[in-house]
Amino acid sequence: MVKVANDAPFILRDLPAQASDVASSTSLESLGAGLDRGSRETVHQGGDASDSGITLTELAALPAAADGRLHRPGGEHEVVIVRTCPLYRAATEPHGSRHQLVLADGAQLGALLDSRPDALDRLAESETAALVVGGAADHLVERVVPACARLGLPLLLLPHGRLDRLNAEVLGAVLDHQNATLGRLDSLHQALVEVVLAGGSLEDVCGRVVGFIGGAAMVTTTDGRVLATAGDEQELGWAQSLSCFDRTGRLITEQEPIGPRTPGPTAHRAAVRIVAGSLDHGLLIAFSRERMLGIEDVRLLERASTVAALAIAKEQAVSAVESKYRAEFLRDALAGRAGTRSKAIEHASSLGWDIDRPLVVVVAEMDEDEERDPDDARFLQQRFAKAWTHAVGVRDPASPVMGFSREVVTVLGVVDPDDTDRIMRSVGELVRVVRGDGGGGRRSFSAGVSRGIRSAEDLPRAYEEALNAVTVGRQMHGFGALTHVDGLGIYRLLALVPDSAQLRRFVQDALGPLATDDSPENADLRRTLAILIDTNMNVAETARQLFFHYNTLRYRITKLERMLGPFTEDPEVRLTLALALKVHQMKGI
Repeated sequence: MVKVANDAPFILRDLPAQASDVASSTSLESLGAGLDRGSRETVHQGGDASDSGITLTELAALPAAADGRLHRPGGEHEVVIVRTCPLYRAATEPHGSRHQLVLADGAQLGALLDSRPDALDRLAESETAALVVGGAADHLVERVVPACARLGLPLLLLPHGRLDRLNAEVLGAVLDHQNATLGRLDSLHQALVEVVLAGGSLEDVCGRVVGFIGGAAMVTTTDGRVLATAGDEQELGWAQSLSCFDRTGRLITEQEPIGPRTPGPTAHRAAVRIVAGSLDHGLLIAFSRERMLGIEDVRLLERASTVAALAIAKEQAVSAVESKYRAEFLRDALAGRAGTRSKAIEHASSLGWDIDRPLVVVVAEMDEDEERDPDDARFLQQRFAKAWTHAVGVRDPASPVMGFSREVVTVLGVVDPDDTDRIMRSVGELVRVVRGDGGGGRRSFSAGVSRGIRSAEDLPRAYEEALNAVTVGRQMHGFGALTHVDGLGIYRLLALVPDSAQLRRFVQDALGPLATDDSPENADLRRTLAILIDTNMNVAETARQLFFHYNTLRYRITKLERMLGPFTEDPEVRLTLALALKVHQMKGI
């Protein structure tokens, strides 16, 4: 019966201290070289790449460890043991393994500590899994137990004559564990082959994972949008309540470790990448409330991720064919070439869309500020379109969403086409979902919203309004703008000027030195001028808004008129200056 640390001190009073118990130099690494070599050689980010092994608890339960005393300084913390090593080798090879069990005869350990007092420190520094001492004398026990506790090195004290037997039993237990793991992997492999042959979906893959691991499983995109789930409602609800999901339900992939994890709160889940060639399709992640997920579970997920990649490739191929016809129809509808109203509504209905209701058109474009490789740009645009499709599909599956070469167009159903505030709240929520909290590597984008329409015949006009809104809105507010067409004002006319150089010359001619920020005073004078024009030359109100004394403002007005002309008396000059200030505020001209 194995005793747990913190019981009464264990003293081997009747055991001799002579060196009759010499551990054999057996390494499981050499005997298990043929077992799942590919998995053993895989290095996981955020975890270790060890073989399957046994834990300290399993070690203590072996028959040879009966009547032994296990001191575990780490409390409930488990380490994995995959190989054994005699003391003389561990002492001469300080760069050991954290998964190595060092076996030592009491007399050998005593002699080593007399000659090298720091021997235990070196074992701890090399992250030895545990130290087993057989036949230790009382004085050695009193010396070794506190030292191992201080170093955090697990220690198992055995009666005399048990080391060789324990060595053999550890070898057998680890091999049994590895065989069981390989059998489990093989069973999963067969199940996944059935999924592939049956043309299964991502939900089927997640279901198989849950069948072997338990709990819940999910497939997400690279930026954390959940594509498929499996598991009962309680497990899924618990998983989605974790801090690894943001308030929109997106998995925060930029903070999620890949592969095995160290014991702790995050070890109740494990994630692997779904990769096909050079393409990263997302993550396969498993959750378990009942236990921590280890390296064997990660290996199961790695096998399943291969099938998930096949399922995604199949869905992309099918989607590409379907998207071609959908895109052609939506492009025709937005250009007014979809036929009569009844014909367009009928065609849209056959595609699963409802355009016979109040609608708005939303156009979203990524804010590209640099030249990209065409393949990279196409991949980013496809991912951007999928994000919008998913976000809209959850809220209104009957709303058309389609990604074109440069923009993503959404024809969104609304309750009241005249309620602009309500429309912008709905679109703003979609934008927040697509953008996510913190991003996950997502690129900035801007969006434009048309006026509400009541008939599919007005789609061309609404599309043009949304295009103007996204283009001019980005010029007005910069990257990440969300703009309704009615919020453009005079900027709609200014955006019709195709030559940015002409606009810049107009600003320079109208504002003179105030067109630049060569002097810190220029921006201040431009603000004074803008507020004067906005208040219809009301000097008192302008002084109040600027927190200026009345006489100070009069002095500034005189200075501005010397620079720009008599704008307080001439409405034409005032109009020119007002337009120049609007153009100056536009970005990207």
